Parts: sequence; C-alpha cells; structure tokens
Amino acid sequence: MFPVAQKPSGSAGIMRKMKYSWGAVAGRGSKWEKMAGENMRILPKAAQEERKKQEAKRKGKLKTMAGKLLKAVASGKEAVEEKAGGEDVAGNLLKMATSRKEAEGDTSAEETICGFIEQGKFFEACGHIYDLERSGNNGMGKSESLYMLLAERMWTVVGEALSGSGRMFLEPLQSVGESLKWEKQKKAEWLGSSQQMESVSTWSPKYWRKDLEEKLIEYMMAQIPYFDSSGNTDETALKQHLSQLETMFLPSLEHRSGFFKEAGLLITYARCCHASLSSHLSTLTDSSNFSFSQCLLVYEWGLKMYKRGSETSLRPRQSPQHSFPLGVQCLVWIILKTEEKLLAAARKEVGKALKEAFDIEKPPCADAAVIQILTEKTEAAWHVSESLSVEVEAVCLEECLRFLESYENEVRSFLQLDGSPGICSALRILENCCILRTVWHKLTYICSASTGQDAKVNGFLDRMEDEITGHFLQTVTSKVKGTLKEHFKKCDSGFDHILESLKQSFLAFGKKQTDMYEALVKAVIAIIITEYVHALLTTSRKLSSVRRRIVSKIEEDHRMLQTIFKECLGPAAGPLKDPIKAILELIQTSDAEGMKIALLPILKEFPDLRKEHLSAVLDIKDSLSREDRAALLKAFHDNCRESETEANLLFADIEVKPSKYGLCGCLCC
Repeated sequence: MFPVAQKPSGSAGIMRKMKYSWGAVAGRGSKWEKMAGENMRILPKAAQEERKKQEAKRKGKLKTMAGKLLKAVASGKEAVEEKAGGEDVAGNLLKMATSRKEAEGDTSAEETICGFIEQGKFFEACGHIYDLERSGNNGMGKSESLYMLLAERMWTVVGEALSGSGRMFLEPLQSVGESLKWEKQKKAEWLGSSQQMESVSTWSPKYWRKDLEEKLIEYMMAQIPYFDSSGNTDETALKQHLSQLETMFLPSLEHRSGFFKEAGLLITYARCCHASLSSHLSTLTDSSNFSFSQCLLVYEWGLKMYKRGSETSLRPRQSPQHSFPLGVQCLVWIILKTEEKLLAAARKEVGKALKEAFDIEKPPCADAAVIQILTEKTEAAWHVSESLSVEVEAVCLEECLRFLESYENEVRSFLQLDGSPGICSALRILENCCILRTVWHKLTYICSASTGQDAKVNGFLDRMEDEITGHFLQTVTSKVKGTLKEHFKKCDSGFDHILESLKQSFLAFGKKQTDMYEALVKAVIAIIITEYVHALLTTSRKLSSVRRRIVSKIEEDHRMLQTIFKECLGPAAGPLKDPIKAILELIQTSDAEGMKIALLPILKEFPDLRKEHLSAVLDIKDSLSREDRAALLKAFHDNCRESETEANLLFADIEVKPSKYGLCGCLCC
C-alpha cells in the first residue's frame, strides 16, 4: 500500500487525492517541469525534438481521450458544466465516476482503476485497464486515457522517490517496476502471436521505459553542479567541480540506487546514471575553450573512479543492498571518449604553438622552446598513465610532421610573392629550418620517432634548406649588385647599409650555432667580392675625373669588408682570397717594376684573370705611362697560364669592354 496521511472518508477524500495527483501530473509545482527547460539542452538535438513531439502528442491525446471518457462515464446520468480553467480533468473524471456509483449503486471499472492509480497500485491498474481495453464498448478509447494517467502518476512517484526521504515511496516504486515488467510481457505476447502488429506499435505502455529513462536523466542532470565550460579555463575550478561530482553527486546516486534495486529498476537506473554523467563530461570536454590540461584532469578523474570501482568490486560489500550505479564499462567508455578529446586538444595546441614559434614575420625562437612545445604534454600525460603518454607522444610527432608540410607550402608561397622578401626575411626562414633540424635530431633521442618519420622530416628540411639557400643567395646578389651600380659615382649608395644589415643578421644567425653558418657566410662574402670587383672594373674607365677618389673609396670599403668578415667568421676569415687587397697593392705601387712584382702573386692566386681585367685595373692608375702599361701587359702575357682547376674562379664571369687603348695582339698597347 502507498502510505499516506489519514485520508478523508467517502468520495470527497478520493476526489481531493485525485485532484492532487493530477495537479502534480499537469505541472502545478512539479519539479519535473522546472527541470525540463534547463536540462533539455543537454539531450542530443534529435532527442530534444522527438521529446517535444511526444510531449505535445501525449498532452493532446490525453485531453481528447479524457474528455471522451468523461462523457462515457456520465452516459447521460448527470450533466456536468465544464468551467474554462476551473476544474482539472481528473477531478471531472472522479465526479463522473462518483455520480455513476451513486446512481447505480455499483463501482464502475473506471473508478476502480482510478482508485488503484491513486493508491500507487500501478500493476493492478495495468491488469484492469488491459481488461477494459478488451471489453469492447469503447474500451479502447477509455484505456488510452487511463494508460496515460497511469504513466504520469508513475513518473510522479518516481520523482518523489528521487527527491523524497526514501522508503515511504518503496511500495509504489516497486509497483512501477512490476508495471514495466508487465508491459514487456504483454508486448512480447503481442509480437509472439504475429497478430495486431499495428496495435502494439501505437500502444501507449510501449513507451514507458523510454519515458522513465528520460525522467531519470532529467532529474540526474539537474543534480549535477553547474560548471561553465565555455568560458571557464581555471583548472582549480575544474578540480573543485570534479571533486563535487565525486563527493556529492555520485554518492547521491548511490544512495538512491538501493530503492531502485528493490523495485527491480536498478538496470534502468544505472543506465541513466551512466548516460547523465557521460553526457555531462562529454559536454565539458566538447567546449572549444577546453584545454589539454583540463582534458587531462577529466581523464585522470575518470581513471581514479575506474580504479576505485575495480578495487571495490573485488571486496565483499558491507552493504550488499546498495550497488554503486556506475559500472566499470561506463567508466571505460568515459575514459576512452575523454582520451579522444585529450589527443585532439594536444594536436590542436601543438600545431598552434609551432605555427606561432616559426612565424615567418617574427624572429626565430630557441630550439629549447620548441622541444618544450613537443614534449611538455607527453611528460604531463606520463604522470597520469604511461600508455596515455605514448599516445600523446605519437600525436605530437604526427603534428610536427603535419606542421613541416604546411610550413614548406607557406615558405614557397612566401618566396613566390611579387615583392621579393628582404635579406633578413630569407635568412630568418633559413634559420628556422636549421632550428627545426636541430629540434628533430634531439626529439629522436627523447621520443620514439619511427624511421619513416625521420625520413619524412629530413626530406622536408633538405628541400626547404635548398630552396631557401638558393633564394637567399640570389637575393643577396640582387641587392648588392643594385647598390654597387652607382657606388663609385655617389657618396652614399647604400652599400654600407646592406653590409651592416647582413652583419647583424649573420651574427644573430651564428648564435644558433648552425652547421651551415660558416659555409653560408663564405658564400655571401664571395658574392660581395665578385660583385664589387665587377662593378669596379666595369666603371673605372668611365670615371677618369675622379680616379684619385676611387682609390680612397676602395681602401675604405676594403677596411669595412674586412671588419665585417672577421666579426662574422672570426679566425675562419683569415685564409679567404682577397682580390680587392691585391688590386689595391697593384695600383698603389709607385713604379712599373714594382707593379710587375706585385702582379705575379695575383696571377698565381687568380689564374682566371684575363688581359681585359688587368687593363681595367690599370685604368684606375693616372700616373701610369703608355710604355709602363705595355710592359705590365707583356709581363702578364709571359706569366699567365690556363687554370687547371675550377677553384677560386673569380674573374671568369666578369665581362669588361676593351679600353680606349684597345687590346691588340702586338703587346704594345
């Protein structure tokens, strides 16, 4: 029996109780209605729409069928005037049943069913409604309304059992469990008979278990402490929230599980516990603002709950009537889903960090910072689970490969811009490639990089370094050549500014201690010297009026170049070939015999020097007579030799037009 307070006698007492019951069903002060709006957003979208349709359909059908039932019960005995918004359907139903009882002196089937429903004897009501449904005489229409009334009262009892003190609701809750078993049995009988398939598809009790699950999930979701995952990135707040789930929410579910077990509803109850907690944690980790470290906290919490549940299942329970509603299978599912979100967050954050670290428009970062980007998440995961650490490491390495591929495409796009990137930009990209190579070599010792990954990374880096090096040297050649075109005519051609910019870029580049630094600097020096000598030889004879100033300018440029070379290369700058120095020594020698002696080491050091090159150098010296010039050219002819190797070829590509003296074969010029 459903325990109640001392009830009034007669039909007035029954009517009062029925009105109370229907008021709870209709939503006046019902906790279910208050929770529905807040928690509907938690259910999947499809479930929300289906739920709304079912509710609308159910309410409309209930009103229609209840109205028909009232008319049938009255059967012309007593006219009842309906008041809009005044009396509820259950009150009218009870009045009709009471009027009929008083008139006929007998209890109608409808009244008997309503009595069972009010007393919480739902299983008994099920049998009587089923008999009424088979009785004919509009029994089908009456039964539909009674089934709905029965269902709403059962869900009210479930809500009271969840929010009430407990055992006083055990008997009606057990009747709910028996009713669900009855529904399952009747449906099986229907399907087994291979008849009336259409009837079972529209039969109201068919949806009872689904409705019960929705009610349970709504209640459970309403008990979960609120946490704004969309805007809250505070790990301390998340830890506090998970602690509340552990110390308040889950114990509350466990406390209620005993009653549902006694009522035969533990499986449904446990399934709803799983669904509510899984949905909540999934909603948390689905937030775009949820970080890797926050996902890791949720994963660690789920792992702790799993271990605790496993340990508990191995020990005999002190209270066997209470069964913890969260099973191992549910926790495993939560852990796996959280792991997916965690790995996705790791991939996203590593990719973003690498992109920021190697921004083409920003100065390169230190390789140690990049190593930290790629290993800090693995280390954090290792403190939680070794297997998880392996998964995170694999994701970070894969994201590194993905970044290199995208970076290669970005670099190519950058190099193909209409405006050619400056010297500093090209050198910065090349420096990034060197840093990436250093980082990857270190990662192969720290992480478990595969042979295939190593080959891919080195392939990316080799291609990028070749493309950037070629582009960088072309850029340097173009910039230097442009400034030297008017260098010997203007006081400030910008040549010194380019040299200073190169020096600063190289000094920053050298601090990274890259393997290619020295070779790259020497290649740039060779370009500068070649272009300088070329500009000097092709413009010297055009500047006869300012030749004295040219010599002093060459001396100044030579000192500046030597200073920069030494700063950039250090001791390695010593053995470099220096044609500018050789040219200065030749033209600064006062007599012809001394010039002949100075010419010999030049021919030895630069075997590709041609007669037109020497003639252009001699044009710079104003005091050189025609006879001395001819003697120097003859000395060149007597001592020059074909270059046996391609080493130190400086003058081979320098084209110089013949001087005003001409270059005949008689050696008299």
